[in-house]
Amino acid sequence: MDIFEKFFRPQLVDQVREANVYPYFHALESRQDTEVIMEGKRRIMLGSNNYLGLTTNPDVIAAGIRAYEQYGSGCSGSRFLNGTLELHIELEKELAKFLRKGDVITFSTGFQSNLGIISAVVGKNDTVIMDRENHASLYDGCRLSYGTMLRYRHNNMEELEKCLQRVPETGGALIVTDGVFSMGGDIAKLPEICALAEKYGARVMVDDAHGLGVIGEGGRGTASYFGLEDKVDIYMGTFSKSLASLGGYMAADARVIDGVKHICRPFIFSASMTPANAASALAALRILEAHPELPETLQERALYMRQALRDRNVKMRSGGGEQIPIIPIYTYEMFRTLQVTTELYNRGVYVNSSLPPAVKENECLIRTSLMATHTHALIDEAVDIIAEVLKEYEV
Repeated sequence: MDIFEKFFRPQLVDQVREANVYPYFHALESRQDTEVIMEGKRRIMLGSNNYLGLTTNPDVIAAGIRAYEQYGSGCSGSRFLNGTLELHIELEKELAKFLRKGDVITFSTGFQSNLGIISAVVGKNDTVIMDRENHASLYDGCRLSYGTMLRYRHNNMEELEKCLQRVPETGGALIVTDGVFSMGGDIAKLPEICALAEKYGARVMVDDAHGLGVIGEGGRGTASYFGLEDKVDIYMGTFSKSLASLGGYMAADARVIDGVKHICRPFIFSASMTPANAASALAALRILEAHPELPETLQERALYMRQALRDRNVKMRSGGGEQIPIIPIYTYEMFRTLQVTTELYNRGVYVNSSLPPAVKENECLIRTSLMATHTHALIDEAVDIIAEVLKEYEV
């Protein structure tokens, strides 16, 4: 059989395109901001992870330009060999200090970070225990490791304990959870997770891609939010969200970081972060440190939008932190979700569709996300349009 044969069979995506409700690959013609030009028309951006609105910050942009001029466009090699810049080391040191961890290692993307961390930490006789709603990159990191993967139902601590009881005494265990879950906007039950980890001698890793800059003291993330910075062994995060760049990191004990640097295949065999990306991330980190009110502003905008949606009888997915800027709105059925998303786009509001397998059948959502730079007026405009479209489609 021709290996390409599967690509020529009728696909669901073909039906969606024929119905003119295909929601992906809309082209931006402007900067990533609260309002964008997308395919020739103004849209209110409610589908970005630019939580602090720093992608258009003049200092962040200027830092990237200076790095481009000083170091060139790329490093042309891995960190392990010729690709380490003093800029990478500076970023790692400042981020480790901010997160109050022994050391940091940076990766070229967030996805690569999770591939690298889990595959390096989890060995042949070890067990990695995953929340079922963890990000896809965490699951791929498990596949790349030689350990055993166990899963527990989302935020279900009884199932987590049962998984821990199955871990052989001959191997170690790593509990892995998102801090803030990217689809539902809810927060991990970190106090319970850390207590169980201590009880069974396991280590804890938190993917804080959506927590950094959003919650915790000065935006330090989920562990800080719960006062558990000394109980979480590994932080993972990205630079592509609150820190307005591209790349990812692992923060942990300095000895652990040094060990990972020397065995992590995605780190050793990938080119390092470009100079402009590293410089932009560092500039954004310094802005966050200097302006701890930014996460507070973001949280206020989330509370404001949630109340505005309630006032218009829009049903949101419950269970998330009220202050989290990820606000999922129920649309239930898949095709109707695509219709709603398309209609919102046509009326000037960009949101994301959350479809199976990211969510359960008949629990489809439109995922909205805010920036600290959204104004109340923009939120009201967008919420009015959302409420009108949902009513028209009888959601």
